[in-house]
Amino acid sequence: MTIKKTLSNRQDNILDFIHYFVDTNQFPPTIRDIQAGCNISSTSVVDYNLQILQKEGFLRRRPEISRGIELLYQDDNSEKTNLIPIPILGNIAAGEPLQVLPSSSWQEEPLETIDLPPFLIQNKSDVYALRVKGSSMVDALVGDGDLVLMEPINQPENGDMVAAWLTDREEVTLKKFYLEGRTVRLQPANTTMEAITVPASKVVVKGRVIGVVRTL
Repeated sequence: MTIKKTLSNRQDNILDFIHYFVDTNQFPPTIRDIQAGCNISSTSVVDYNLQILQKEGFLRRRPEISRGIELLYQDDNSEKTNLIPIPILGNIAAGEPLQVLPSSSWQEEPLETIDLPPFLIQNKSDVYALRVKGSSMVDALVGDGDLVLMEPINQPENGDMVAAWLTDREEVTLKKFYLEGRTVRLQPANTTMEAITVPASKVVVKGRVIGVVRTL
């Protein structure tokens, strides 16, 4: 962006996301869109940073409507952003585990890609996307049909949202990860669903969620 004054990295990412969302959809995002798209912990954090962006003159807000964000200038180079092709490697279940191809096949040539601006990738390498099937993560703003952007890791921290490969079932599921002694609890973000608890030796984490591309 031009004329960015002294914004924090988070405010810079939020502003970039709003520009990208408006360019893509022709209407502004909601606070929850920003929360999901920028991987922010709560709507109150989004609101706080939007207040700063408004104070600094980057946007105007109409709080009485859900999409009441108006950009006060357009980036002259917004349409020239160097988009990054991200491979979509398949589906992942946000619900009961979903049978997929063996993990060794995940590195094969993907069937499709999605072009995304660099800020959504967060300077991570080897990022890939999976299409969500199911509703077990809706309270974490991940819905059926959304794309989750994955950073390849194998040693997650408790509370990370991960793609967990259940080796004895050859199935993969999208859940929050909690290591509890010799077991792993895979926790949904949906109050109507129960956690999956399995021996730690039967779980291989294939990646951690770093962002969400929501479907409308």
